[in-house]
Amino acid sequence: MEQLRVQTEKALQEMLPSGWRVPSRLSEAVRYSLDAGGKRLRPILTLASAESVAGCASAREKALPFAAAVEMVHTYSLIHDDLPAMDNDDFRRGRPTNHKVFGEAMAILAGDGLLTHAFYVAAQAVGRGVPAERTVAVVAELARYAGLPGMVGGQADDMMGEQGITSLEDLENIHLHKTSDLIVFSLRAGGHASEANERQLEALGLFGRNVGLAFQILDDILDLTGDEKKLGKPLKSDERQGKVTYPYLIGLDESRRRVARLTDEAIAAVGSAGLADAQPLIRIANVMMSRDH
Repeated sequence: MEQLRVQTEKALQEMLPSGWRVPSRLSEAVRYSLDAGGKRLRPILTLASAESVAGCASAREKALPFAAAVEMVHTYSLIHDDLPAMDNDDFRRGRPTNHKVFGEAMAILAGDGLLTHAFYVAAQAVGRGVPAERTVAVVAELARYAGLPGMVGGQADDMMGEQGITSLEDLENIHLHKTSDLIVFSLRAGGHASEANERQLEALGLFGRNVGLAFQILDDILDLTGDEKKLGKPLKSDERQGKVTYPYLIGLDESRRRVARLTDEAIAAVGSAGLADAQPLIRIANVMMSRDH
């Protein structure tokens, strides 16, 4: 995972063509959030997916534009999530949120810029040897999984339903879109980069769905039981904001069991999909679900 993270960081540093003129304050705001670190989970999964389908580490190179693109989309979503009109958070990854440093208007523009530029970066995969039809498919899937029926739709449901969610089904539907959809995209994008067949793409998508949901449930658990210094934000922030969580609805023990079950099902999906080497994804799934931040 560290190798994949380093590859991602390098790709993100090279994301803007040197000849482009970008207002300095906007560039600073973009870099402030994009360079803030974090787990880089989504691009790591994209690269690991490409490697698992092809069976060789060199396959990651073709998937790098897709990996960088998904991290840009994820970063834009965090900038906008933190805004006063959304979650109204003062800290992200242990330091002031973007709008606290650059102001609300520039934070909005930084998010807009990252979202838009993600599509430009994804399109550059053709230059790395990804077939044009596969690149077009990835660009279309990015719009779908990050957009109205996907992550943005999940965020809207979350905002409208925070005080009124009473069922586990409602909560799961929100997280399948708000969190899992972009992870599903990450897995499928890596698969497309290595020219996965339809059966493999479906298995990668199921892996992403389950891992994404398990990831969110574990986040809910850590919000109650984690270490503030490792999390980079105060504990019980969801509770203070009136958010309904898995532990609230089904308790901590059942939440932990659900994380384990979803992870097992994800591993089974890629283990039987005919990938050249499913181990990179399997190892990452196990590490993800044993994390403490």
